[in-house]
Amino acid sequence: MSGEGVRGVREKGLHIRDIPPGLSARVPAEQRGPGLGRDSVRLLVSRGSREVSLHAFRELPGLLRAGDLLVVNTSPTLPAAVDARLGGEELVVHFSTRGEDGRWAVELRDRDRVARGTTRPRPGGPAGAGVELPGGWSLVLEEPLAPGADRLWWARPSADGVPALLRSYGRPIRYAHTERDQPLSAYQTVFAVAGADGAGSAEMPSAGRPFTAELVAELVRRGVGLAPLTLHTGVASQEAHEPPYPERYEVPAATALLVDAARAAGRRVIAVGTTAVRALESAAGPDGVVRAAGGWTGLVVTPERGVRVVDGLLTGLHEPQASHLLMLEAVAGREAVRLGYAEAVARLCLWHEFGDLHLLLKDEIAH
Repeated sequence: MSGEGVRGVREKGLHIRDIPPGLSARVPAEQRGPGLGRDSVRLLVSRGSREVSLHAFRELPGLLRAGDLLVVNTSPTLPAAVDARLGGEELVVHFSTRGEDGRWAVELRDRDRVARGTTRPRPGGPAGAGVELPGGWSLVLEEPLAPGADRLWWARPSADGVPALLRSYGRPIRYAHTERDQPLSAYQTVFAVAGADGAGSAEMPSAGRPFTAELVAELVRRGVGLAPLTLHTGVASQEAHEPPYPERYEVPAATALLVDAARAAGRRVIAVGTTAVRALESAAGPDGVVRAAGGWTGLVVTPERGVRVVDGLLTGLHEPQASHLLMLEAVAGREAVRLGYAEAVARLCLWHEFGDLHLLLKDEIAH
């Protein structure tokens, strides 16, 4: 690994400290050249701490085994960014999560005057402030989502039906590493299923993005199973790298049966995305049996907690300070993550939601 692009190693997690310049995916793969598709990304494969290899993502069906079970998140992506005003100030509201009482967790963001179309973090609040939205809508900020945290606030909308507001005036959340605005379709995965209540994810479950209908058909032809669940992701902490907040999820009975049957037969269960790990592990009992479950999960998967069900994880490349890296270590071990990320830098893999993928598999010899 070249020292030029890597500024150092984190003392505990042994990961690079910063994403080297030029390794952020700024546009979707299909926009990088003629003849390219969503699956025109690369796939890093870590098999425990013994082997790391780089492939085209289209090779995934040949890298899995007949009988493997992929667990996928069907949550659709919402156009969750809406222009707003707070007093005389222009800002952007990121709608994160709907609460049981009709309130929404929101993040207020300042417009970035340099990187046009993107936003910068700003403090939330104050309590009682009214936020003006398009179409005559408004929000009243009530309290921080968590004590001592100032980024996400509970806000009460002036009327029910925020999904309709988002459909009319919203756009996908975009961060500064991207080059330009993209249509909502660029942020939907092939697995997305729209619900009758309009619920969805504030940010795309991006591990599923490179899958195409053709690739899914090839997986099925080779005997790889797919099982759906739903976890609606909130607004990520791009700058503060906080642990994830509670999120709504559902693991259907049919998926629980498929997972338990695979494990009983000694077949691998591989989660597509950290969201699938969080939901699946939330539905697993101490005995490792998965049962139909749903509601809110505040589970944070760490190496200390470990995983009860998942044998592998297909995910994007995460920022070095992201709490998700603890989940990767829980699945594959710290050394596997360290070696994988060193290889990602050396092979110039691309980070973020439009970037390359990383398949982490447990060391089967160790297990």
